[in-house]
Amino acid sequence: MPEIKIGYAPTRRSIFSAPDAVKYRGLTRKRLEELGVSFVDIDDINDEGLLYDENDRLKIVEKFKREKIDGLFLPHCNFGTEYECARLAKDLGVPVLLWGPLDERPDENGVRLRDTQCGLFATGKVLRRFRVPFTYMTNCRLDDPVFARGIRDFLAVCNVVKTFRHVRILQMGPRPFDFWSTMCNEGELLEKFNVQLAPVPLTELVEEVKAAKAERTEVEETIAYIHTHMEIKIKEDEVENVAALKVAMEHLVKKYHCNAGAIQCWNALQTELGIMPCAANAMLNEEGIPIVCETDIHGAITALLVEAAGMGETRSFFADWTIRHPDIENGELLQHCGPWPISIAREKAKLTYPLAFEHPGSLTAEAKHGEVTLARFDGDNGEYSLLLGNAKGVDGPTCMGTYLWVEVENIKRLEAKIVEGPYIHHCVGIHKNVVPILYEACKYIGVKPDLYDENEAEVKAYLRGE
Repeated sequence: MPEIKIGYAPTRRSIFSAPDAVKYRGLTRKRLEELGVSFVDIDDINDEGLLYDENDRLKIVEKFKREKIDGLFLPHCNFGTEYECARLAKDLGVPVLLWGPLDERPDENGVRLRDTQCGLFATGKVLRRFRVPFTYMTNCRLDDPVFARGIRDFLAVCNVVKTFRHVRILQMGPRPFDFWSTMCNEGELLEKFNVQLAPVPLTELVEEVKAAKAERTEVEETIAYIHTHMEIKIKEDEVENVAALKVAMEHLVKKYHCNAGAIQCWNALQTELGIMPCAANAMLNEEGIPIVCETDIHGAITALLVEAAGMGETRSFFADWTIRHPDIENGELLQHCGPWPISIAREKAKLTYPLAFEHPGSLTAEAKHGEVTLARFDGDNGEYSLLLGNAKGVDGPTCMGTYLWVEVENIKRLEAKIVEGPYIHHCVGIHKNVVPILYEACKYIGVKPDLYDENEAEVKAYLRGE
């Protein structure tokens, strides 16, 4: 699980009860600790540990930047000081979570201590004036299930944003000539999103394979892993090449400080090594280092976003939309030559030959069924969006490669979205519903969410805590 650190800056306003605000600062802190949240507090800034003063706010900014927080939590322990919240959020530039506890019943004299909800309305407006995007967690009690869910979801949103702001992709070779659909605008990705590419020629990758074979230790360990976890249907020297390629790609990812990779998987590589890279990709995908096919840079970005949204609880998989299900009206085949992590397989993966190529090195295994999220980051003509939605695994005919038959709500609507773009036939899936997380993260990364289920009202209702 990635560790996400949030800045904990509870706030109050002077005309409401300061003792009650201090009380709720402590109660909220305790609840965060119970939930295992990593946070930086402001207890050393003033005696109350609360945000309401500009001089204190400047100290908080300095502390939170020094601590490299990934998100900002602004609990309104009474009405709150809306302009101090907005100034703090503006200076920090991280995702913001706005929340306050439900107010108690007025006392017998009609006195109210906090007016928290009213303060939330004020802060929301001022954050908008400052053009600060924020996430709102509904006005609720600390022990309400929606509080725990909202905190966990916000941490996942922060993880997506943090990941997206530090994307560096190892590009191993240019795209295959025939794949015009996977072209990308490297300069625009850098200018718009700080997405960085580290291009290396296939000759450098091949030389790294040779070096890995000469060193032997990591290659032998990888061969042992293959024999333990895969049913081998190829020659032993080919297994060695698969293992050496996996080690070589991992070395280059680390050498160029990347967090994902995209490889020109055919056909120059087969001339040099005699194998397909699918199984090598699968092993790195299993380790949480997404490696995608056909030099699909946008696909690698998608994989990083989906992995971040999943918070390490399950691995993602890179797939083609391929054909309609022969028997299920809204069914579709997700398939690729064999790069999926084996932990998502419902059977022991076979290390064998792919569907459309003569060289060995791919996996064949059906993926587990269940609920999945499918997503695709893509763009053209200067506009970028994230296609996302849900599906469920279903039974279907046996296939080659790594595959999963899925059923969606409306395949014709989804098909039209992919054809009309800016998407292509590639997507990334994960066995978890992370649609609300990715949808919410889009407001922070400057990408338009595009729900293929057209269920935006339902997603928003979930995020509101309904």
